[in-house]
Amino acid sequence: MDIFEAINTRRSIRKFTGEVISDEEIKTILKAGFQAPSAHNMQPREFIVLKDKEVLEAMAQFHPYAKMLPNAGCGIVVCGDKNLQTEFGFLISDCSASLENMLLAAHGLGLGAVWCGIYPKDDLMKSTSELLNLPENIVPVGVIAVGKKAHEVNPRDRYNESKVHYDRW
Repeated sequence: MDIFEAINTRRSIRKFTGEVISDEEIKTILKAGFQAPSAHNMQPREFIVLKDKEVLEAMAQFHPYAKMLPNAGCGIVVCGDKNLQTEFGFLISDCSASLENMLLAAHGLGLGAVWCGIYPKDDLMKSTSELLNLPENIVPVGVIAVGKKAHEVNPRDRYNESKVHYDRW
């Protein structure tokens, strides 16, 4: 798939068939996450692949926007290591870049995916950290539900000329 086609046709998918996705597909998505840019090349990102139905169910119980996780092929939690990137804004930016790369990779594989934010919601961060036994220095930023699409969503053109400024506001 052409990169511009991928960017322009990717949509959030929240309904999945429940089919398992292959380890090869998961690895392709993870590799895309690792290829994202990183401030000062600190590479603070860590990924937790969720396949266990009990873990997926538990996360869906406390995360109000991740109810689709148990029906997805897997979940991938993207975290940042505060020991590697001490500038917190850069940590969040690095993880967000990984999340977007992973969404595009899933789309390129013909899979559906949706990004469910965790940071900056204290309750979601705490619940995720407890569920996944995260060390103190690891910040959960978001989770992606990935799987075989149960439906298609039409692309939208979101370009908005009124929000483009040149040289000054």
